[in-house]
Amino acid sequence: MRIGQMFLIGFDGCIVEREHWLHTAVAHDLGGVILFDRNVDGEVQNISSPSQLRDLCAQLQEIASDELLIAVDQEGGMVCRLKERDGFPSSVSAAILGSGAVQQTTLAATALAKTLEDSGINLNLAPVVDLDLNPKNPIIGHYERSFGSDADHVVSHAQAFIQAHHQQGVACCLKHFPGHGSGGSDSHLGFVDISDDWQEQELEPYKRLIASGYSDAIMTAHLIHYGLEPEGLPATLSPSIIDKILREKLGFGGVVISDDLQMRAITDAYGFKEAVQRAVLAGVDLITVGNNLVRSEDSLSQGVAAVQELLDKGIITCKHIERSLNRITVLKNKIKNKSIKFTHP
Repeated sequence: MRIGQMFLIGFDGCIVEREHWLHTAVAHDLGGVILFDRNVDGEVQNISSPSQLRDLCAQLQEIASDELLIAVDQEGGMVCRLKERDGFPSSVSAAILGSGAVQQTTLAATALAKTLEDSGINLNLAPVVDLDLNPKNPIIGHYERSFGSDADHVVSHAQAFIQAHHQQGVACCLKHFPGHGSGGSDSHLGFVDISDDWQEQELEPYKRLIASGYSDAIMTAHLIHYGLEPEGLPATLSPSIIDKILREKLGFGGVVISDDLQMRAITDAYGFKEAVQRAVLAGVDLITVGNNLVRSEDSLSQGVAAVQELLDKGIITCKHIERSLNRITVLKNKIKNKSIKFTHP
């Protein structure tokens, strides 16, 4: 069973030499990589110029046994990994796009997606569909990552953003489920409880985009909501939120991607093995380990072992894992065959 396909891993390096640990990981069935321009120390991590990035992505795909997911957070504006300082075109934030016409979002997203496609990146961890409901939100509102506070408005701009990417053969990932826009804290830094702030309308962008045929990927947030999850598990680790709400209530059949398991909202309360196991049990298909906040060269082997332990102990069935692997394969095949698009139910 190809458990390595269930991981999206970050790494250090602008090239991947044969002796680099990632070379072995990619060759041995890693599902995908996530790229960063700089690490938390300010040093170059994966991206230094357009030509270097093209070479790196081509090298990674050459090593892989089949289509490798190469992902990046390229939302635009303050949250982008392909920056003007490194020779890439400038971009604008979702907030700026949301203040204008949808046609402008189409034009901006098309230019952004062309840059990704030209670089060899096939998965953009965007757009953010959080509603901008809290002006003091330190991670969504502060960084201008939302198209706006109205669900209809956000859906219109998100749909334009996604369709522009699909036309360039690049898949997207909505985030951060079940909604990060009303919260008052940053889950990168620790525990975030949205129980008193979250509003039902924050599900609307997901509901409407899924109903319109969106099926690429959705990223879970490390947020706690006791009304949705009485045990107080972060959404990423919650069967109630992923299986019951996202899968059953909203009908999402695509890939569920976790936010980075190295964020403190997870690491302050869970060891890596437990976090991986709880995420898989909750219904996450693709587990993100950024290796940007901290470094762990054996995160893939540890993660695979954690999932294998669930199988060996009979805690999870092979069928459960196979469903995740199938969703990942479907997404990869759509990217490979340039058939990524909204598929109306």
